[in-house]
Amino acid sequence: MRKLTYLIAMSVDGFIAGPRGEYDIYPTPEGYLRHLCTEFPETLPSHIRPHLGIADAPNKHFDTVIQGRTTYQPALDAGVPSPYAHLRQLVVSSTLSSPDPAVEIVAGDPVARVRELKAEEGLGIYLAGGARLAGALYEEIDEVVVKQYPIMLGTGIPMISGEFGLRSLRRTDVTTFDSGHVILRYVRA
Repeated sequence: MRKLTYLIAMSVDGFIAGPRGEYDIYPTPEGYLRHLCTEFPETLPSHIRPHLGIADAPNKHFDTVIQGRTTYQPALDAGVPSPYAHLRQLVVSSTLSSPDPAVEIVAGDPVARVRELKAEEGLGIYLAGGARLAGALYEEIDEVVVKQYPIMLGTGIPMISGEFGLRSLRRTDVTTFDSGHVILRYVRA
């Protein structure tokens, strides 16, 4: 069975974006970016991969990405309707019609769709965000990878927005960088 991994950038104080959805606030020094290119190349959008020298890098962990409409919108605004062309792409939205044949719109229950995806053969499923979708898929998340940036936002969009539910996790890896960045990996306990 495939696993659903919530891999997300987060400030030290627990926010994945600013209060108006600002996401371009995270400092990305060269050493940290090189690590992401090596360890998680498939999480980098297709249109920037050539600029990073990883245009043809193989998918290491994931062959599918699922994201909410708000997470997907900046790509549409930039004229990139298929931001993860190297992955199977799903966008959860009740209002969006498919802007690209390579993007599946999930207008119904995202939990049911993720359970179908998990039952298929293949690599893992990358949950790219956002907070409401992570909240809706809370019980389906098998692994959490937090890219913690050495900044605080004070307020903003939390990592998960949903109902209260205690979940115990077991840390499986920590990668630290001189820049203060930390990548934390957890699985269900």
